[in-house]
Amino acid sequence: MTIETKANAKTALGVVVACTIGNVVCLTATVSAVFGVFLVPISEDFGWQRSQVTAVLGIISLVSIVAFPVVGRLMDIYGGRKVLLVGNLFFALSVAAVSQVNNNLMNFYLLFALIGIAGAVPCTAMFSKVVSEWFDKRRGLMLGISAGVGNGVGATLMPIIAAILLGYMGWQMSYAVIGFLIFALGFPATYFLLKDAPRPVVTEATNPKYHPNAPSEALEGLTLKEALKSMPFWLIIASLGLGAGCLTAIFSHVIPVLTDRGQSLTIATTVMVVLALVTSGWQVAVGSLLDHIKSPRVAAPSFVVATIGLWLLETGSSTPLLILAGALLGVGLGTAFGALPYFISRYFGLKAYGVITGVIYSVVMLAQGVTPYLMDIWFDAHKAYFGSIVIIGICLLIVAGLIMLFPPYRIKVSAADVAQVNHGGI
Repeated sequence: MTIETKANAKTALGVVVACTIGNVVCLTATVSAVFGVFLVPISEDFGWQRSQVTAVLGIISLVSIVAFPVVGRLMDIYGGRKVLLVGNLFFALSVAAVSQVNNNLMNFYLLFALIGIAGAVPCTAMFSKVVSEWFDKRRGLMLGISAGVGNGVGATLMPIIAAILLGYMGWQMSYAVIGFLIFALGFPATYFLLKDAPRPVVTEATNPKYHPNAPSEALEGLTLKEALKSMPFWLIIASLGLGAGCLTAIFSHVIPVLTDRGQSLTIATTVMVVLALVTSGWQVAVGSLLDHIKSPRVAAPSFVVATIGLWLLETGSSTPLLILAGALLGVGLGTAFGALPYFISRYFGLKAYGVITGVIYSVVMLAQGVTPYLMDIWFDAHKAYFGSIVIIGICLLIVAGLIMLFPPYRIKVSAADVAQVNHGGI
């Protein structure tokens, strides 16, 4: 039974606002997106090679792979609000602690490993769990708004803020200020606006397996063990994991791909910005589309569109064609990010959403970390990106084909729920 009612509409929308703000100051926006601003100053101050500094992004990905399932399980047991409040505090402190780093590379790596662990708590995947518990009929739209708008605004504004801070106080104190912003924006929003969705009361009388620290038992869905035995679990990993990994590799290489072909840095940067903005906006669009068309296969054409964008990126010569390439690639990446949490909720329900999401996102994170590296290995061997781009194009078409194999959703919106929403629900 959905909790989307007119009586709790204000609370539910407040949750969306809180999760959107949380995504504005999540790890992606406040660490990954600003890292390029601080890369050269860190390298020059400590005399480290740039590759040594950039290695921390790989460290974050590796520790996140371990942290995501653990955090997801904690969210399932204790609810989102408590876990996210504690996570925001520790994440803010860990980022601010970079201001105290010294010329010791191992300490630098350990600190960013801590950032990866702490940042796995107030992250998009966990905010998506909270939103999914509050919304059913309009789940896709609300997931798109909280993740797409939140990450889009954060990834756009935080690098600008970081550049301004860098000019005034250097990179170390800039990290201290960013840590403060994570707490100042994220903690109050979570504390005042984010509430755990009400759940049916479960007692030992209604469920012999009841445990007081397992509130998710009241929710419909599969356990992780049951999900692992289902075909959709592996199809989600194979399709959206591959799609997100391939398109993330392209996103991180837009500038070198275009500048190697003689395009100016200004044009290359513009294409990358267009790709990022369309990715954010399309998460909202694809969320709404998934709400209205009750089939996972509606996501498949987006990856064909992205393949066309990839071809234009490699062959286009005029600025309008290159901007179009960025937009089409953004459609694919936005679909990968927007469809992932929606598919998880519709196939596996909310009972163990946190831990299932944690496991799936761990694999996606691994793909996003490995594919850019493989793309550079290809470049080192062949001194060009063309071959890797052809392979990625083939992979995107495979992704579209895999999505066409998805069975109907397991968890559906009931007719009663639809009627409730259409007559005053949110």
